[in-house]
Amino acid sequence: MGMTHTPSAPDPFSFSKFKSGLKASVGHIAPSFRLAYRSAPKLCIGITAVTLLSAVMPLGIAYMGKMIVDAIVAKNMADTLYFVGIEAALILIQSLILRVLFLLQSLLGAKLGADVNCLILEKAVTLELRHFEDSEIYDKLTNARRYASTRPVAMVTDLLQLIQNSLTFLGYIGLLLAFNAWIVLALILAAIPAAISEMRFSNATFRLRNWRSPDTRRLNYLEWILATDEHVKEVKILGLSTLFLGRYKQLANQFYLEDKKLMMRRSIWAYCLSILATCTFYIAYGLMAIAAALGRMSLGDLTMYVMAFRQGQQAFQSCLTAIGNMYEGNLYMSNLFDFLAIETREVSPALPQETAGITPAGSKPPSPFLEEGLRFENVGFCYAGKTTWALRHITLFIPKGESLALVGHNGAGKSTFIKLLCRLYEPTEGRILLDGKDIQDWSLTLLRQRMGVVFQDFNQYQLSFRENVGLGNVNQMGDESRILKSVDEGGASDVLASMTKGLDTSLGRWFNAGVELSGGQWQKVALSRGFMREDADILILDEPTASLDAVAEHAIFERFQALTRGKTSILISHRFPTVRMADRIVVIEQGRIVEEGTHSDLLAHAGRYAHLFSLQAKGYA
Repeated sequence: MGMTHTPSAPDPFSFSKFKSGLKASVGHIAPSFRLAYRSAPKLCIGITAVTLLSAVMPLGIAYMGKMIVDAIVAKNMADTLYFVGIEAALILIQSLILRVLFLLQSLLGAKLGADVNCLILEKAVTLELRHFEDSEIYDKLTNARRYASTRPVAMVTDLLQLIQNSLTFLGYIGLLLAFNAWIVLALILAAIPAAISEMRFSNATFRLRNWRSPDTRRLNYLEWILATDEHVKEVKILGLSTLFLGRYKQLANQFYLEDKKLMMRRSIWAYCLSILATCTFYIAYGLMAIAAALGRMSLGDLTMYVMAFRQGQQAFQSCLTAIGNMYEGNLYMSNLFDFLAIETREVSPALPQETAGITPAGSKPPSPFLEEGLRFENVGFCYAGKTTWALRHITLFIPKGESLALVGHNGAGKSTFIKLLCRLYEPTEGRILLDGKDIQDWSLTLLRQRMGVVFQDFNQYQLSFRENVGLGNVNQMGDESRILKSVDEGGASDVLASMTKGLDTSLGRWFNAGVELSGGQWQKVALSRGFMREDADILILDEPTASLDAVAEHAIFERFQALTRGKTSILISHRFPTVRMADRIVVIEQGRIVEEGTHSDLLAHAGRYAHLFSLQAKGYA
């Protein structure tokens, strides 16, 4: 089912690798902080201020501890109560600061997580069809989305925690230097090995997560098969549940064993290195106790120094942990920024550039060109990673207002022809012109505004009937008369009549009170959606009526023919009674045009089309 990806053990320590790790840990700090600040500037400023304030509180509490002990030793009741009161006030203030900090970080996390997800989706809508068919890019999208809600805010909070603990640590160092500089050095050196170990294991964890991205998507796919209405009928009838559930369990167990092995190694190393830090603390504690016993320091000083060493050790460890977390976060943030850096030709519709210089829907600028229509000039296309051509040497002119039918076996290249025309792909060779202008020079938005397309694999939106149709032209979704007209043109009036809530009926079973439709009913709704674009002057039907019977399909195409008079129309169908209605028929075999002409011309030619027509005619006999 999938390869087992076991991360290698952490590499032996080397200063150069540690240095490069430190450098890597700050690589995405600035862009992450910019993301957070753009998302919630007031929250970022508030968190920074509260974080700095919280850095000095432990020092005041430690000093008050010294003053309390010295007052007790001096048997000064008034001073003892006074300093206890101050320490209690500092503890309450510190608690309030921590609660406020937690609240602000939670608010920032919620806001930033939502904004980063929106940023990812804005980028996703600019991806081209080829990107979604590329498994590596799809993995980048998956990895970016998986940690979008947590990693950006974690990078920001880790940075602020590093600043906070660094300031606290420097304060403790100032206290300890008054006692012994060697103690300070021991404090620092004892914490470094644990930080290096954490950084190594953070890197191993990241590599494990990234390596098994394809298997993670496979696990999610198996879950989708087993737990969605789209597959339930076939899974039950064919008895597939045992097979797929077995594969799911096998893959999930594989993930568990990989995680278990890594977590056990990480825990063992963490415990062993914690022993080093503990031993260092008690050696320092012993030296301080001897100094106090010999009278070289007061009992209050001993209390303060012990607290300073213990908490200074923890503060320094927290600094190194924050650096380790930032290093790990940097690795995960690289997934986000690598995804956002993918080069695309499209622009997100949410961005202001999209509408700049765009002609409103339904309008068409005056054409300065010599011809009106679509022209394919020696167009060829080869899918990425393939050695055979999906289309080759396609030269064809479709005048404005002509009705063209594409005929050929499955895989002949008909749908690829349509996808190239819609600029879902770019030609590998040759070019396509609209009104004499290369379609790559057209605004992508304006180009697609001129097209109404219904594909064979149309979407079944789990939305209301109104929205399922209105999505064909979002600018007219609020125009009920326009929607009803499209419903009639798409042949879905009988479907609408059976809905208890009319246009407001929820379609599909994903949400409460949803009504599931048959395949033929869904196709009628999809056709109605295609007819919403009455202003489009190029209408395309790519086998959208496969689930309709021959009579219903013929009626749809008769209506389609009437509604497209004066417009360019392209249709793909395997049913020849429908195809014969087109002004011209083009036969595609193995990616090439082998015949073209009217229905009668092609029958008279007695070629490939005539052969296919006769085979189908025998089926109806």
